[in-house]
Amino acid sequence: MKRLLLGRPFRSDRLKHTLLPKRVALPVFASDALSSVAYAPDEILLTLSIAGASAFIFSPWVGLAVVVVMLTVVASYRQTVHAYPSGGGDYEVATVNLGQKAGVGVASALMVDYVLTVAVSVSSGVANLGSVLPFVATHKVGIAVGAVVLLTAINLRGLRESGTALAIPTYGFIIVVGGMILTGLVRVVVLGHDLRAPSADLVISAEWHDLTGVAMVFLLLRAFSSGCAALTGVEAISNGVPAFKPPKSRNAATTLLLLGSVSVGLIVGIIWLARLTGLQFVEDPAQQIESGPAGYVQKTVTAQLGETIFGSGSVLLFLVVAATAMILFLAANTAFNGFPVLGSILAQDRYLPRQLHTRGDRLAFSNGIVFLAVFAIVLIVGFQAEVTRLIQLYIVGVFVSFTLSQAGMIRHWNRRLRTERDPLARRRMLRSRAINGFGMGLTGTVLVIVLVTKFLLGAWIAIAAMAVIYLLMLTIRRHYDRVAAELEPDDEGRPVLPARNHAVVLVSKLHRPTLRAVAYAQATRPDTLTAVTVNVDDTDTQKLQRDWERHGVPVPLTVIDSPYREITRPVIDFVKAARRDAPRDVVTVFIPEYVVGHWWENLLHNQSALRLKGRLLFEPGVMVTSVPWQLASTANKNLARYDATLTLGPARGPRAAHRDPYPSVDGDRAGDGDGVADRGAAPARGEG
Repeated sequence: MKRLLLGRPFRSDRLKHTLLPKRVALPVFASDALSSVAYAPDEILLTLSIAGASAFIFSPWVGLAVVVVMLTVVASYRQTVHAYPSGGGDYEVATVNLGQKAGVGVASALMVDYVLTVAVSVSSGVANLGSVLPFVATHKVGIAVGAVVLLTAINLRGLRESGTALAIPTYGFIIVVGGMILTGLVRVVVLGHDLRAPSADLVISAEWHDLTGVAMVFLLLRAFSSGCAALTGVEAISNGVPAFKPPKSRNAATTLLLLGSVSVGLIVGIIWLARLTGLQFVEDPAQQIESGPAGYVQKTVTAQLGETIFGSGSVLLFLVVAATAMILFLAANTAFNGFPVLGSILAQDRYLPRQLHTRGDRLAFSNGIVFLAVFAIVLIVGFQAEVTRLIQLYIVGVFVSFTLSQAGMIRHWNRRLRTERDPLARRRMLRSRAINGFGMGLTGTVLVIVLVTKFLLGAWIAIAAMAVIYLLMLTIRRHYDRVAAELEPDDEGRPVLPARNHAVVLVSKLHRPTLRAVAYAQATRPDTLTAVTVNVDDTDTQKLQRDWERHGVPVPLTVIDSPYREITRPVIDFVKAARRDAPRDVVTVFIPEYVVGHWWENLLHNQSALRLKGRLLFEPGVMVTSVPWQLASTANKNLARYDATLTLGPARGPRAAHRDPYPSVDGDRAGDGDGVADRGAAPARGEG
C-alpha cells in the first residue's frame, strides 16, 4: 500500500533530480500568497461592513495599503535569498544577526503560521466550494480533513512530483481569475456596461453607528490588518531556496518577483471590480442584511464577481469557483514545503527531535509533513473549519518573523559595510539596507496594528502557541546539550575495562530457545555462567530441575524462590547481588525470545521478557542480550531458512555461537511461549 501511494523510494544521489525550475517552483512555493487574493478582499469588505455600506468606499485605499506592504516585503526578501541561500530563511537571518533566542522566536512564529496556513487555506477552499455546492457546505469539516490528507499523500511523493501535480491548477487559477478581472474591466470601463453584483441592492445595517475619529481609524486599521493576510506565504521562498535549480538565489529572487507581481495584480483587480459593481460582503448576513431577496445566501467575493460578469449558472462561473476553491486547497501546499524544511534545520540545530531532520523514501522530509498535517487537522476540527474564526489567529506569526528578519538583515548589512571598501558594492549594500529598513518599519507597524485590533478576537491564541513552542524548543535544546555533555569522552580516552563478566541465562523451561541461549552465553566466554529460574510453582520447578539433570546441561541451574509469585523483582535482586561486592564487574543477562511472523502473536509471547528488559536496562553495569528463536510462522519472511543455514554451518567462527548443541529436547510443556519464567504467574506487584 505504501508503494502504491508513494511510489518507489529514491536513492540519495537522486536529490539533484528533484530540484525545481522556476515554472514549477512558482506553484510549489507561491500558491499560498496567490490564493490570498481569494479571501483577503473578503476580509477587508466584511470588516468594513461593520460601519455599514458607506464604509465600502474605503476598500480601494485599504487594498492599496496592503499592496504597498506586499511590494515592500517582496523587495526585502529578494535581499534575503541572495544573502542567505542555504534555506534557513528568517530563522537563519535572526539567529546569525540577532542571536539564538531571536532565531528560536522567529522559528516558533513561522511554525504556528505554517499550521494556520494549512487550516485557513483548506477551510477557505471548502467555503468557496460550498457557495455553489450545498453538500460541501453541510459537510465542510470532513471534506477539509480529507483535503489535508490528500495533500499530505501528494507531498509525501516528493517535492518535484507535488509541484508538477499542482502546476496546472495554480496556473489555471491565474488565467481564470485574471481573465475574469480583465473581462469585467473591459465591459465596465471600456464598453460602459452597467454590471451590478447580486449583493449590490441589499440594505445593510451598521453594527457600529456614527463612527467618527478614533473609532473609524480603528476600523480601517482592523480592515487593513485582515487584508494583510495576503502576505502570508511570501517567506516560504526564502526557506525553500535549496529546492531551486542553480543558480538558486537568482531563481528564487525571480520567483519572488513573479509572485509579487501576480498577487498585486489580482488583488487590485478584484477590489476594483467589487467597487465598480457595487458588491457588498458582510460579516453576519443574518443580522446585518435588513432587506434582500428571499432565501438569500451570501457567496464569496470571487463567486459574486463571476456571477456578475459571466452570468448565473454559466460554465465560466463554475470554472471561476472551481479554480478559486482549488487554489485555496493547494495554498496549503506552500506550508507543506516550507514547514518540513524549517523543521529539518531546527532538528539539525537540536531544537526539535532528530527525526524531523531525516528524509523519507521519496527524499521529502516525511516526518515534518505528517507532523504539519496532524496539527492542521486538529485546528480544522477544533474551529469547525470556520474561516472567520481561524483568520483571527492568522498573520500574527508571519509578521513577527517579517519584522525580526528585517532587523537581522539591517545588522547583516551594517556588518558588511564595516569591512567593504569597493564603492560600487557599498552602494548596493546601502540600497539593500534602506529596503530592509523600510520593510522593518512597515512590517513592525503592521504587527502592532494586528496585535491591537485582533488580540481579543483570537490572536492571543496564536501568541500563546508561539510561547509554548518557543519554550519547548529551548527545553529540547537543553536536553540535547545535557546528553551530549554527559556522553563526551573524558580526558583518559579509553573506557575502563570491567574486572569480570558474570553471565546469567534466564530460564523458564528446558527447550530449544533456552539451549541456544546457554550455548551463546558459553561462546562469549564469561568469567562465570549461571542459569537462573524463578520458582513460582514447585511442581514446574522440580520438573525443570529433573530435565536439566537428565540432559546434562553443563551450566549450573540456580532457583530463586518467589513466595509472592513475582518474576521481575527476584531477577533484579539477583543481578544486583552479583555486582554488589565488585562494582567494576558487569553482569550480562541473556534472555531467550521468540521471533514471530504475525503481529498478533506478539500478544501471546515475550511479555515477561519485555518487562524484564525494561527493568534491567535501568540497572548500571548490566548488559541485556536477546537471543532470538524464529518460529515457523516466520518462514514466509525467510528467517527460519536463514536460521537453518546458521545451524548447519561449521562449528567455528561467528556462526558457532548460533548452533544448537542440544538438538533433541523432550518434555516441552504448554505455556505462553515466553523465553523466561512466568508460567501463568500473576504480575509483579507495583508493575501495573
